[in-house]
Amino acid sequence: MKARIIVSVVVAAGILLGTSGCNLWAPQSTTTMYDASDGVSGNVGDLAIRNAMLLSNDGAVANLVVTVVNKGDSAHSLSVQYDDGTEKVTQDVNVDANSSVTIGTTDAPSVTVSADVAPGSLFPVFFQYGNETGVEVLVPVLDGSLEEYSTLLPTPAP
Repeated sequence: MKARIIVSVVVAAGILLGTSGCNLWAPQSTTTMYDASDGVSGNVGDLAIRNAMLLSNDGAVANLVVTVVNKGDSAHSLSVQYDDGTEKVTQDVNVDANSSVTIGTTDAPSVTVSADVAPGSLFPVFFQYGNETGVEVLVPVLDGSLEEYSTLLPTPAP
C-alpha cells in the first residue's frame, strides 16, 4: 500500500515539474517590453510616450500621432520639439495627472511637423517637460495607404 502512495506522489511530482519546467530556463515573453504596433515608445519622468508615429502623404507636412500617459499625481506640459531644417520648433501639450492624452486624432491636441518627413524614413522628435531629462525618439514616418491611418493624415491649410 505504501509503495502505491509513493509511486503516485512521484508520478504527480513528475507531471508537475514536466508541465511547469519551461519557466525554469526560458524567460516569459510577456515580461519583455516591446512596441507592438507601427510606432515607437519612450519615457520621460512620469510621462510614458507610447506608439509615436508621423503620418504624411506628401513628405513635407506630417501629423504626429502619439499617446502620452501621465502616471504622476501632477499635470505636466509636455514639450514636443523637432528640427525643421532651419530651426528647432517646439509645441506644448498639456497632460493631466493620472490620465492619458492621444495627440493627433480627431478632437485631440495636434502637433504638425513641417519638415522633410518622407514616408518610410525615421524622423527625430524630442519629448521633454519641466526639469526632467528629455528623450529623443526616432519616429517612423508612414503614409495613409493603410486604412486605419487614412483619417489621421494632416489636413491642408485653408
